[in-house]
Amino acid sequence: MSGARLRRRAVGVVSALLLAVCGPLAAPAVAQPQASSDTPVTPVAVSQAKHSVVTWGASADRQGAGPADRSYRLIVRTSVGGTNMRVRLSNAFGEHPVTFASAYAGLRKQGAELVHGSNRQLSFGGAESVTVPAGETVLSDPLPGKLADRSDLVISLYVTGAQGPTTGHGMAMQTNYATAGDHAAEEGATNWTDPMGSWYWLDAVDVETSAEVGSVVTLGDSITDGWASTTDENRRWPDYLSRRLQAASGLTVKGVANAGISANKVLADGAGQAAVNRLRRDVLSHPGVRTVFLFEGINDIKAHTGVTVDDMIAGYRQIIDRAHAAGKCVVGATVMPFKGWSDYDAASEAVRQGVNDWIRNSGALDAVTDFDRITRNPYDPQLILPFFDGGDHLHPNDKGMQAMADAVDLKSLASC
Repeated sequence: MSGARLRRRAVGVVSALLLAVCGPLAAPAVAQPQASSDTPVTPVAVSQAKHSVVTWGASADRQGAGPADRSYRLIVRTSVGGTNMRVRLSNAFGEHPVTFASAYAGLRKQGAELVHGSNRQLSFGGAESVTVPAGETVLSDPLPGKLADRSDLVISLYVTGAQGPTTGHGMAMQTNYATAGDHAAEEGATNWTDPMGSWYWLDAVDVETSAEVGSVVTLGDSITDGWASTTDENRRWPDYLSRRLQAASGLTVKGVANAGISANKVLADGAGQAAVNRLRRDVLSHPGVRTVFLFEGINDIKAHTGVTVDDMIAGYRQIIDRAHAAGKCVVGATVMPFKGWSDYDAASEAVRQGVNDWIRNSGALDAVTDFDRITRNPYDPQLILPFFDGGDHLHPNDKGMQAMADAVDLKSLASC
């Protein structure tokens, strides 16, 4: 292991210790017998250590105004399993306080219906409700019990006092539900009459598991967000990656959080804050993150704003350096072909080629996954392979999403 990687590992250990000591609303630690200075640390002792790891995430952005007296039923798919589940509720983009008068967590049976007996109330600092100031987030108390990997987890929120812009994730690729009044505690689907395609306020879920286990956060745009994949089927490429990680043995990276935002850019705010600006909130703030998977750039390149290869490299380096300083591995992916998209031209294609050359050959990343090579048409490498094309020559379909996930070297996700 290189000196730089050793330094990053040391920084990561210190960061984890600081989070364990200072993290909000953490469960009280169970007292353990003190070992003497000459007591060896055994593999058994290490395997018994626990920490929190993000099992699901969706990057927050500014959404439209929300009604003041409404319940939301939000459905998410977990990755890594564990105990003592916590949810993070965000008012990061709100301009007024918002009150979560009640919050519940259960397991989905079908549609908006829950498995009978699974819906349990969440608390916040011991209270059943919590008011979150504008610009802030809150973490729930740990919910005792086990949450399995690949569960359809349902978070039901009764929200009061909401006004002005809300915080949420616009393109969920998942049908969620809403209704007027307080129905968060109900397990039936009768009152949940308003389907919706976004997640509101909920931006992360974590669980407690072995300290040896970590997560990867995929930082990206609409391709990572899942556009052109099948709604309600969890066929975004990070979902396929999660399935591979759960099925694989001998790996320490098991969790996956999706930090993709449709139309997001590396350098400029617009659809969500730029990747360089949202890195801390959407990636580094999550517990147990081992690796950042960086796959962005096409929206900067095709925007015709004069962005150069050097501009893109500077943005990538900023993300890489900040992630490394936090003790994280960084895996990068090449930018995929987009010939046939309305904004395609020779100038933007030249930038894409220059960016990909740097990603492949600079050595700045801990590992590289070549999405361009995997998805391009061998007869016209500037085109996406028709078999993978979601229909607009930019976004891959379900088969393309799966091919992308299959191209990731799983061992590279813990490569430093």
